[in-house]
Amino acid sequence: MNVGYWIRWSAQHGIPRAFLRWRARRGDAFATLLAGERGLHDPYPLIEELRGPGLRRTPLAYAVFEHAQVRSILRDTRFGVFPALGPEVPAPLRKLAERVVPPPSPVEPPSMLVLNPPEHTRMRKPVASAFTPRAIGRLRDRVETVTAELLDAMPAHGSIDLVTDYAAQVPIAIIAEMLGFPPADRELFLRWGDRVTPLLDIGTSWRSYRDAMAATDTLADHLAEHIDRLRDEPGDDILSTLVGSGDLTMRELQAGAGLLMGAGFETTVNLIGNAVAALSAHPDQLAIAQNDPDRWPDVVEEVLRFDPPVQTTARVALEDVEVDGVRVKAGATLILSLAGANRDPAVFTDPARFDIDRPNAKEHLAFSSGIHACLGASLARMEAVHALRALYTRYPDLRLRGEPVRRNLFTLHGFEHMPVDLGPVARSGAPDDLAGATTKG
Repeated sequence: MNVGYWIRWSAQHGIPRAFLRWRARRGDAFATLLAGERGLHDPYPLIEELRGPGLRRTPLAYAVFEHAQVRSILRDTRFGVFPALGPEVPAPLRKLAERVVPPPSPVEPPSMLVLNPPEHTRMRKPVASAFTPRAIGRLRDRVETVTAELLDAMPAHGSIDLVTDYAAQVPIAIIAEMLGFPPADRELFLRWGDRVTPLLDIGTSWRSYRDAMAATDTLADHLAEHIDRLRDEPGDDILSTLVGSGDLTMRELQAGAGLLMGAGFETTVNLIGNAVAALSAHPDQLAIAQNDPDRWPDVVEEVLRFDPPVQTTARVALEDVEVDGVRVKAGATLILSLAGANRDPAVFTDPARFDIDRPNAKEHLAFSSGIHACLGASLARMEAVHALRALYTRYPDLRLRGEPVRRNLFTLHGFEHMPVDLGPVARSGAPDDLAGATTKG
């Protein structure tokens, strides 16, 4: 890996990593949340320790944990996203790092994840057509087919890794088809995803960064070849439409496809895994859903609130702004805790309780809000509802086998491995019988 990447890692991750580790050793709860073992595996006690009204000033950035403030900032056009080289990077190091042109990826421009209007609007508008209610409705049959195929391939009883054998397979199959990739590419995408996602965290290690950049290089080459094929032989998929429009450059197409792959997969796999963990810990709530299949959308909404797949996001002040009496200067960074907002007692009664009867669960901010709200929220909900309902219908006695292994990530919150004992197959009520059931939300 060349020296330029090391310089860029130092600017993006190396300095914040050293600073956070130092602060965590001194007992700083915010640094521990972002970079400590407690923050990775059980962030909620730390969030409650940090919770307070308004903005919390930390040595690294402002931190926000309250629902009203997080939602307001996400929807306020005076705040925006910023590229991976954030405003806190010292100017001399920034100049060196900016000379290094990284491969197109979900976390570098021109990915819409790190663009503000008008560039963000130009990139988002053509992609949004793939996630309209009508488009999601057309995908429902395919999700049901993929889920049934996966369940049919499982043993009549025995053990599986729920994450790798099921939760990951449903969304990767759908997003691969949406981008026109053959089934043979799915496992490649899963491996690339595991290697690239650390780029979303603050203070990623040099080893993880180096591995992620190597994977990103390889993925960019694969995407370029695929995009060239689609120019000659377009299909009935969103990437073919984007390629055929002629409105986007190759780099923009690569960055957009990479973001869709990540966003279309990561949220759903973590959502399904977090749901199984929550239901296993709360068998009374599982029993409610098993007795009434129409309650699975309520399960998904409460999981999104209770243990969201994406824990945090960040914004930068584009101008001097006053927030709840605090003067925030242009260029200041704000770290917004989506998980904290989702457990705000001012909005959610007894927020640490997992309760699928919660009447306002959908007020969560798991999919963010404002112009950067997750495009694939409806797809993730639909995939998770059907995957969970079909799984527990086929295997009503499914149980965890040992302790699941959390991913070593903070921003993306989910499980790397989740061994389960399936139990016996249900005698009736096969997943195919659920095809006509209503999917709310």
